[in-house]
This record gives sequence, structure tokens and C-alpha cells, in this order.
Amino acid sequence: MSDDTTTDTSTPAVTTATVTTGRGDRVTYDLRGSGPAVVFVAGAGPYRAVDPVTTRTAELLAAQGVMTVVFDRLGRGDSPASGSLDLDRELDAVAAVLDVAGGSAVLCGHSSGCAISLRAADRGLLVVGLALWEAPLESSADETAAWAAEIERRIDAGDLEGATEHYMKDMPPEWLAGAKASPHWPAIAASVVSQRADAQALVWATRALADGGLGALDVPLLAMTGTRTFPRMPEAARSLADAVPDGTAETVDGADHSWEPEAMADRLAGFVLE
Repeated sequence: MSDDTTTDTSTPAVTTATVTTGRGDRVTYDLRGSGPAVVFVAGAGPYRAVDPVTTRTAELLAAQGVMTVVFDRLGRGDSPASGSLDLDRELDAVAAVLDVAGGSAVLCGHSSGCAISLRAADRGLLVVGLALWEAPLESSADETAAWAAEIERRIDAGDLEGATEHYMKDMPPEWLAGAKASPHWPAIAASVVSQRADAQALVWATRALADGGLGALDVPLLAMTGTRTFPRMPEAARSLADAVPDGTAETVDGADHSWEPEAMADRLAGFVLE
């Protein structure tokens, strides 16, 4: 069910509301436009208030005849949640947002949000397409499993700074240095509890990619990388596209693990409205 609805009269119009999952978690989202739907699934860290790139993309896409939904994942922003924020619980949140979007949608995943999106489609949620930006599936299944287990161990031990550092261990070192130098570092570290779902999703996705499990996905999949990206990302995108019956790998304007809103909105419009 939805409640606490407010409507902004700017163009395109945005409706901000909450939806309650079957487990009782409350998920806050922004909905724009009408037509076939795209739901944006964030990766590790971002939420609506600190992610202007996704917000702008959603605005531009809504202007092209596509309903867009941007939501705060559990434990972030305006979707507070306590306890173990595991993948099953996050998938319940995605299912609730799909209901808001009319029951079915294309999922647009960013980074580890790609793995959550893949798992949602595999689990049987009403996903009609997957548009995935720089899915970090370049490591082996065993490496990913060991990495994820250590993140969960540190979260469970209450070592949230250590869990955050371990989550970011393969990212450019200046990213972690910048985060630790920020006055927001305590809040950044505290939010790592929401990344248990990301870690679990990446374990599942790397295994499914390695053992052929993704071959059962029967929805169109677009695997995208930026024009300036990390080593092995394009290779991972091609592997992902090759692993499904209807997959395509493409380059879209973007850099440093983020896309350009105008280019992304245009490509998503083409993907959704085809």
C-alpha cells in the first residue's frame, strides 16, 4: 500500500510517496511520468538525496513517455530499516516498488544494483527487461564469495568502518581516501549495513554467470559501460550479454562508473519503447 503522498508541480511532475513491503518495511520513492515503466536500482551507497545523476535521468526519461521510479533502498535515505538487511528483504522492496510502477517494469541497475536486478528477474518478479550499467562481475565466484563473507562478518561484529573499507578494497584507492577524509565518513560507514544485500547479490550473480544459470532469463538485457571505465568492465558486460538468450553489450557516454544523464535517458527510452 502507499501513503504519505506529496506532489511537486514542477515539470515533469514528481510524486513522492512510500510503499510498505510484505515484511513491513517502508520504502520511499519518486515517481514521474506515465507509460511503460523503468525502476532504477541503486548500487552500494547512493540514495535519492545524494544521487542527482539518477534523478536527472529519470526526469529526462519521463519527458520521453516513460514512467520512472527512483527509490531509496532499505536502510538509506528515507527508507530507514533495522536488523539484517539481506538480499531477500531487498527483493521484497523491489517487488513493492514494481507494484507502484503498475506491476511490471524494466529494471535499470547501477553497479551492484545490476546483480540485485538480475536476481529479481531470476526470482520471478515481473521484470520485463534489464538495463544494467557497469555490473561488477569481473571477479571469480570464489573470490566474490570470500569477499562477501568478510563484509558480512565485519557487519555482524559491529565493525562498520572495517566493513566499508573491505567493500571498497578493489575500487580506486582515492575513492576510499576521499570517503574517509569526508565529514560524512561516520554516516557512510554506518550505511554499510545496507550493502549486505549487494554482497549477497554479487555472490549469486557471479556464480550464475559462471555456471550458466543466467541462461534461463527470458527478458531482453542491455549491458552498458561508459566511454571511460575501469579495466575489465567492458569484458564483463560482453560476458553478461552473451550469457542470456537476448543480450546486448553497448558503450554509452559516461565516465568513472557513472553515466551521462542525457545519453542514458535516450538509450533507455529506445530500449523501453522498442
